[in-house]
Amino acid sequence: MEEKSLKELVKENAAKKEGESVKDEFGAVKYLIHARMEVNGVVERPDVVGAIFGQVEGLLGEDLDLRELLKSGRIGRIKVELSTNQGKSTGTILIPSSLDKVETAIIAAALETVDRVGPCEARIKTEKIEDVREAKRKYIVERAKEILSKMELETPESQELSEQVKENLRVEELIEYQGLPAGPGVLDSDAVILVEGRADVLNLLRAGIRNALAVEGTSVPKAVVELCKNKTVTAFLDSDRGGDLILKELMQLVKIDYVARPPNGKSVEELTRKEVLKALRNKVPLEEFRGQRRPERTERVPEEKRTELSRLKELLQAMAGSLKAQLLNQDLEKIEELPVRDLKERLARVEGVHTVVLDGIITQEMAELASGRGVKNLVGVQSRVERVPPGLRVLTLRDLEGGR
Repeated sequence: MEEKSLKELVKENAAKKEGESVKDEFGAVKYLIHARMEVNGVVERPDVVGAIFGQVEGLLGEDLDLRELLKSGRIGRIKVELSTNQGKSTGTILIPSSLDKVETAIIAAALETVDRVGPCEARIKTEKIEDVREAKRKYIVERAKEILSKMELETPESQELSEQVKENLRVEELIEYQGLPAGPGVLDSDAVILVEGRADVLNLLRAGIRNALAVEGTSVPKAVVELCKNKTVTAFLDSDRGGDLILKELMQLVKIDYVARPPNGKSVEELTRKEVLKALRNKVPLEEFRGQRRPERTERVPEEKRTELSRLKELLQAMAGSLKAQLLNQDLEKIEELPVRDLKERLARVEGVHTVVLDGIITQEMAELASGRGVKNLVGVQSRVERVPPGLRVLTLRDLEGGR
């Protein structure tokens, strides 16, 4: 390939598009020479580039000849930015270099020997030599921190892996009886434990209890009534208004033998294995339970909290059938409304979300994501959350109706 003339090199340099990035224009470089120029006259970019090549040529010897360095790629294309005012031209010169530090400094010093651009007097002053690699190192360090942080969040410890495997086994053990969540032993056992929902059945499976059946609300299905006819029945329901309502209806339709309740302030799905077994050991016959005077709760829901729950209930009911979600701030003011299918992606980007209300089912994955983004309330029609993350409150329509 024939060597390009100085005029061709200057022409190509001048034709470069403005605004291109250093990476696009210069490729991989080690250093960037930054220089400032003043010219007593009106000149153009090709004039400046031509002056640099013309006046530095032969000055530094063959090893540092600018044209040869440009041809071999050890010096990138010279970028010149110019502005003119009152017959004078000022601007900046940027030269990328893949030479070593000493050679780059020599090129930078040689620039200052250029004293004319065309017929006009000129002055060039090197301002600094930027180490591009240092900027890249800083980027690499910061990016590596981000990647490592993400890995630590996403990579479970060995104990967590074991728990996940056990949890998957329990989910696989979960069956459906006439469309209701149940333990695998509910048909064969001569006893059945009636609980409120799917999460309660799963929690009892964790405790090794395989004969639980979820009634799924206050409207007791006929399948439950039929199954319980020839079995010993224990009602194991939450110690809240919702649990009281379900027990009241069960007593009208099913022959209840025993009643077990978790400690005040806790639901069945939140109990540890030890607490589950203790609550079932302490079950009492129905007649004895009826005769007991249940202790009044000392804890009352503050007026402010009742107002918040009432507001969340209104929002959830108003969204019924819309398949949408609302992101709310701390004052329960709407930040954004969007389809439920877009919630996961959007929640990962929006800041300042205090409460999420959705016309849909709350999943474990959604709860983990919400907790990680600092959300305090996650409100939905139903919940399939088996482990509520710390700092997050998961509420369903049943919870809101019960004032929980």
